[in-house]
Amino acid sequence: MKTPNDRYYVATHEWALVDGETLLVGITDHAQEQLGDLVFVGDFKVGAQVQAGATVCIVESVKAASDIYAPVAGTVLEANEEVVNNPELIQSQPYEAWLFRLQPEDPEAVTHLLSAKQYEQGL
Repeated sequence: MKTPNDRYYVATHEWALVDGETLLVGITDHAQEQLGDLVFVGDFKVGAQVQAGATVCIVESVKAASDIYAPVAGTVLEANEEVVNNPELIQSQPYEAWLFRLQPEDPEAVTHLLSAKQYEQGL
């Protein structure tokens, strides 16, 4: 399992990568391994203002459905249509296949999330 050091993590297995003034959010390699073969990504709350920990979308595998949460408070700007149309990208590229873009209310809030090392220690 790989956990890149260039992003922040949440104990619920989401990652957040700073991309200019926004965050790209996806699920970790560990999360996709636990879910198994993904068959659906959707129900995005595009345009919604969400609090940290609020459900933003759902991923479904042949085994289970899981809510994906906002790592910090902000506005959901867009869903990654490439992943919506090809959920298996999350399996092959969990750290490239982001799920949604978030405009954080407080750009510094992301620095309070877990580092790669802290995330791995919590597994």
